[in-house]
Amino acid sequence: MIQTLDLRGRRLSRAELLTLVPRAQTDVAVASEAAAQLIAEVRANGEEALLAQAERFDRVRPASIRVDPADIAAAIAGLDPAVRAAIDEAIRRVRLASEAQVPPPAVTTLGPGAHVVQRWQPVDRVGFYVPGGKAVYPSSVVMSVVPAQVARVSSVVLVSPPQAEFGGGVHPTILGAAGILGVEEIYAMGGAGAIGALAYGVPTLGLDPVDLITGPGNIYVAAAKRIVRGAVGIDSEAGPTEILVIADATADPRIVAADLISQAEHDELAAAVLVTDSPELVEAVLAELERQAAATSSSTRVLAALDARQSAIVLVDDIAAAAALSNAYGPEHLSLQTADPDATLDLITNAGAIFLGHDAPVSLGDYLAGSNHVLPTGGQSRFASGLGATTFLRSQQLIRYDREGLEGVRADIRALSDAEQLPAHGDAVDARFDSPVSD
Repeated sequence: MIQTLDLRGRRLSRAELLTLVPRAQTDVAVASEAAAQLIAEVRANGEEALLAQAERFDRVRPASIRVDPADIAAAIAGLDPAVRAAIDEAIRRVRLASEAQVPPPAVTTLGPGAHVVQRWQPVDRVGFYVPGGKAVYPSSVVMSVVPAQVARVSSVVLVSPPQAEFGGGVHPTILGAAGILGVEEIYAMGGAGAIGALAYGVPTLGLDPVDLITGPGNIYVAAAKRIVRGAVGIDSEAGPTEILVIADATADPRIVAADLISQAEHDELAAAVLVTDSPELVEAVLAELERQAAATSSSTRVLAALDARQSAIVLVDDIAAAAALSNAYGPEHLSLQTADPDATLDLITNAGAIFLGHDAPVSLGDYLAGSNHVLPTGGQSRFASGLGATTFLRSQQLIRYDREGLEGVRADIRALSDAEQLPAHGDAVDARFDSPVSD
């Protein structure tokens, strides 16, 4: 069962906390050579390489890599009504929350005739990767596509691994979710090869290169995204899911355990961490974890994740120490189950998404909170944000100066350009005053 770390009575520096936090050893670099080879095969052999990779890794050869529109329509029609209703509601909520993320244009006036305009421009074309391993993720379709639509991205393409169970096609629930959102360009391909196809295109499939690739995947997908970064943009190198719960003696051990298990069931490498100042809660949560983990249908994965090095219960002196450890960890999902979650929140700086109190489980964010569940993992929340409308927007500054505005800074530009031994910079300004002013 899950390990327990007792850090009470220890004054730890940030560097020491970074070495102590439980973390899975998943070095993307170890997959880089294999991922690079798969990408090279796709660049050289295109469609045939993707078919060969599907046979090798997905144990099926798709009849067609590009999904027929009729199959998308059939997938929408075949959705369970309850699932269709849930997808529709998730779309509505994520759309509303994403719209709040779009920054308005802004004009800064620096002097007479001197203005800088801030505008936000969407990327032209985006590729979404939707995994198809141990679970099916129509929710990830919603979380990826909706913010891009809110940002007004004009061209989108979705890829997902072919499923042997469905004759080499994309899982119909994923197809149905994509179809509801109006995605028409979908391909049955996965892994590093699919990332290469998105980045560089496959002419025989009619697949043009994209400008940005988003979406989680396994270590080979993460390695492939690192390799193609520069040729295209990426959202992040998403790794196994993480939950960190900060709880005190007022927390319900049954709920804490349920939340830890909810994320541990994703994958054997999923991280489940509880940080608390209550020894009594530790004992109660341990008992609940043992009881609940044995009862869930995904107990094998849950127990493997809880028993691994990336999961732990950490005992600290107080909630301030818990927050310090959490900030060093930079969790993907942070749950605050304390007597005063808002007071605890004041101590938090790093997290992908923060769930406040007893009635805001991480599962809510996975599906229907309205927030996005594509979040930075592996400590990346210390410097990165989750997926949102701004992921698909680029900040552009428009410089609007008239003659009066330029004249106001002419002398300063000359002084700086001469100081930097770049006199032609100043000359380019002076030239505008040496020539006649046009009517």
